[in-house]
Amino acid sequence: MQVMRRYNRKWTKQDNNINRFRSELNHSCQGESEAIITQENTPLGTLIEYDGENKKHFKVTSQLFKTFSKEQPFKNFTWKTCAVVGNGGILVNSSCGEEINSAEFVIRCNLPPLGDNYKKDVGNKTDVVTANPSILLEKFEGLTELRRPFVERMRDYGDSLLVLPAFSYTANTPVSLRAVYTLQEFGSPTRAVFFNPRYLRSLAKFWTARGLAGWRLSTGAMVASLALGLCSDVRLYGFWPHPLHPHGCQPLTNHYYDDKPGTRAHNMGAEFEHLLRLHEKGVVKVHLGKCSADPR
Repeated sequence: MQVMRRYNRKWTKQDNNINRFRSELNHSCQGESEAIITQENTPLGTLIEYDGENKKHFKVTSQLFKTFSKEQPFKNFTWKTCAVVGNGGILVNSSCGEEINSAEFVIRCNLPPLGDNYKKDVGNKTDVVTANPSILLEKFEGLTELRRPFVERMRDYGDSLLVLPAFSYTANTPVSLRAVYTLQEFGSPTRAVFFNPRYLRSLAKFWTARGLAGWRLSTGAMVASLALGLCSDVRLYGFWPHPLHPHGCQPLTNHYYDDKPGTRAHNMGAEFEHLLRLHEKGVVKVHLGKCSADPR
């Protein structure tokens, strides 16, 4: 497989390349101060411009303003080691759970299951977890009726941050707000925050300038980019986009927990190509296959 000829299992971190890439990324996107909507960067009365719909705005009312984080959760802090966990079927029988849990900061995508059946391969530590509103609609009826199943699922993630793209599309806003109010009403330790559409637009421009154009960034690419701006050592797990295992060529399920097809809104192959280039440069370590006993 041509991709695997470029993949170096004996990865070496290249600090100069990391610092250069982080500097370019943070200069373009300002993730430290802009990644999450806050009361500081989005004052009362602001017209929020949706990043996925042209000429669509939402005015910040006093009620909406109260749902915003008071300050940026990632401001003035750099984590040493970050694990970003995608949901790819390559994680099955990977034994990466212990290695993932050893990271100082762990980000997961789209409310993945973390039960005992999966712990050995994906771990359970979670600091940030994302949720596309489509998942809230499909699995939890949009939180318009029974809401306890959603709250019970969130227990898997403890006191993590739940990041919602509430202002990517107009349809995202009401269900995202219901998620906020549900967590508050049930006294969940999970705190919901919103991706800042200004940050997501900047991120799209950043990757477009590097050749990743014509497709909307996947959640995995978004949070991998966020981690690259916040962490000095980033490891990616479960990001393999192809149907065959890179080492044994055995068939893989689409996700580590099911085989449902993903959305066609993203170009996962092109995204992986860019992540592989960063792996080759020692900027990020992409894990493929089994994890070693030593997570260093």
